[in-house]
Amino acid sequence: MAENLLRRATPEEQFEEVTRGTVDLHVPEELKKKLERSYEKGQPLIIKAGFDPSRPDLHLGHSLLLTRMRRFQEFGHQVVFLIGDFTALIGDPTGKNATRPALTRDEVKANAVTYQQQVFKVLDEARTQVRFNSEWLDKLGTEGMIRLAARYSVQRMLERDDFKKRFRDNRSIAIHEFLYPLLQGYDSVALKADVELGATDQLFNLLVGRQLMKEEGLEPQVIMTGPILEGLDAKLVDGKIVGEKMSKSLDNYVGISEPPEQIYGKLMSITDDLMWRYYELLSSRTLKELAELKEKVAKGELHPKKAKSAFALEMATRFHDEESARKAMEGWEERYSKKNIVAEEQPLVEVSLGGEPKLLVTKALAETKLVASATEGRKLMVQGGVKVNGEKVTDPKAELGAGEYLVQVGKHKSARLKLA
Repeated sequence: MAENLLRRATPEEQFEEVTRGTVDLHVPEELKKKLERSYEKGQPLIIKAGFDPSRPDLHLGHSLLLTRMRRFQEFGHQVVFLIGDFTALIGDPTGKNATRPALTRDEVKANAVTYQQQVFKVLDEARTQVRFNSEWLDKLGTEGMIRLAARYSVQRMLERDDFKKRFRDNRSIAIHEFLYPLLQGYDSVALKADVELGATDQLFNLLVGRQLMKEEGLEPQVIMTGPILEGLDAKLVDGKIVGEKMSKSLDNYVGISEPPEQIYGKLMSITDDLMWRYYELLSSRTLKELAELKEKVAKGELHPKKAKSAFALEMATRFHDEESARKAMEGWEERYSKKNIVAEEQPLVEVSLGGEPKLLVTKALAETKLVASATEGRKLMVQGGVKVNGEKVTDPKAELGAGEYLVQVGKHKSARLKLA
């Protein structure tokens, strides 16, 4: 079966798909050679990606890496979903300005269980190998750990941006944190990985693995990093999507275990520009199919809302099932088009957020000229005369983030509001 999948696309076609949205690629020519060899010999590549179970729930940002793994799976390659149950006891220092509190074995074990329950919403379970790095790291022992630590100097560790900044700012760096990149690198040695995937902030750690493999006389892994996914409130600024990364603490996330109605509804709230960003990074559509979809929208043959609906439906289906996703879409459409108001037929009013993440609904109403002032809007909201996407909004402190909304005031006033 794997051999048949390895032949479903040429090495060149595979390279184009698996590298889409890549930030760092070390080294392109090596990846091309590995794909060519795999194609000729019918031998799948070993694709490694590590996840420390430091939190129990995953969101769409985490699924970005899983999506890249799935693309390799679809071409017949062996994906290793590596749970860092040993390294989680240290805590990945990447991007942190302080030493992370250590987790207990029980906490790590509990989080690892939820990870396995969630990741197969994206990965093909039958073609995924789940490993725990405690399998080999527990066996290292004190002597092995000391020998591993001897391979890197403190000076080299301080080349990492986050360590460098903490050292410069006189912030604490615990000695055990220096071990993390080495242990992650040793994972690649143990698995004899052909490719390691990670986020762009993981580049230093991934390069350590490549170096350790060379020292062990192994063919070094190719490194591929992807971007950190922006949250739902991101927007286009000077031709580039700008915004905070997706995070539960910032409430700009889509949880992969959320009900399909929430997944669909949240994704329908994003801007058109962010939609295309999400399509490229998360959709299972090929680049060719995506280009055709963009062309239809550009020519006016397809409304952007329809394209956005297709993406929201794809994500809700991925994390649940087709039937519940379709019901979520129908329910949203019913609420959105309540009282026979067709959104596409309403005037579009674009309002600037002025650099802020959100805008009061009362101010947005005033900007659309649906009310004479924010004060009038506040009065109508309290009286139950304001709806956003078919739902009554009665809290005067309610806010909206970047996205497109159907706003109704009373029975006869409505507009499409685009906040950016």
